[in-house]
Amino acid sequence: MSVTIVIGGQYGGEGKGKVTYCIAKEKDIKITVRVGGTNSGHTVVDDNDNEYILRQLPTTSILKDSISVLSAGSYIDLDILKKEIKLTGIKEEQLLIDQNAMIITEEDKINEANNNLRLTIGSTLSGTGESVIRRINRSKTTLLAKDIYELKPFLIDSKKFLYEQIQKKQKIIIEGTQGFGLSLLHSSNYPYCTSRDTTAASFLAETGLSPFDVEDIILTIRTFPIRVEGNSGELKNEMNWESVKQLPEFTSVTKKIRRVAKFDPDIVRNAIMSNRPTKIVLNHLDYIEKDKHKEFITEIENYINHKIDYIGIDKKCILKI
Repeated sequence: MSVTIVIGGQYGGEGKGKVTYCIAKEKDIKITVRVGGTNSGHTVVDDNDNEYILRQLPTTSILKDSISVLSAGSYIDLDILKKEIKLTGIKEEQLLIDQNAMIITEEDKINEANNNLRLTIGSTLSGTGESVIRRINRSKTTLLAKDIYELKPFLIDSKKFLYEQIQKKQKIIIEGTQGFGLSLLHSSNYPYCTSRDTTAASFLAETGLSPFDVEDIILTIRTFPIRVEGNSGELKNEMNWESVKQLPEFTSVTKKIRRVAKFDPDIVRNAIMSNRPTKIVLNHLDYIEKDKHKEFITEIENYINHKIDYIGIDKKCILKI
């Protein structure tokens, strides 16, 4: 078994990008698959304290010896991809894109804006959802990565490549997007959800790999769950940032103030039930007074009936307990 999957256990913003980066370094994993579209931004801080917010490439793309894969289940915004290639300095041979990855068009973004999705369900208007619809419609005019000339140097059959790497005993990490509470299939807040399923099983399916290849499923949660601003759905026990005693957080994509709430064990228990994680990371422990860290961790473990394996107390790293 060679595959590690990183998933979010709440409503996004749990620190999946940081966790992916840290676990890849800890386990010396050289291959990272980023699934999904550009409707979520993942933040990572390198060893020189440079911060990157990536919407298309995996956070490990900032590592010089890492290979980044965009799978068949990816939704690609060409402008964002080009900017991130330049930002990270990733080399051509380090980026592999599946020939069947979907291309997000400007028309997709315009259609989402015209449908008032930001106002009605808090959409980021990235065009990902509209692109999903076009893919399902199976129009002959739909553009895949193999139809874009400038992507030809990166094109592969990613499932074949990943399978071959597994046969060579290489380890792979899948960087999931958003959070379980936003799942199109399993969220209790439909239609206030995203356009895809956000479970480990779905992320794996987007790569074309087998469940028999999975070694670890790492569920990432945070002390105070967040949702994007606006009419984005129920957030149990919602509070304000003043009550959290922290400066407001801003969303990576829309740059709006995030909504914040007290820890809700129900959503995390549901995420555990659907994903059966082997490890759990609790991020933003720095939002809790230092002398109450141990007490808070114990309380959370009792709430969710699962051990916390790692904690995050800053943007840069996670620590084993």
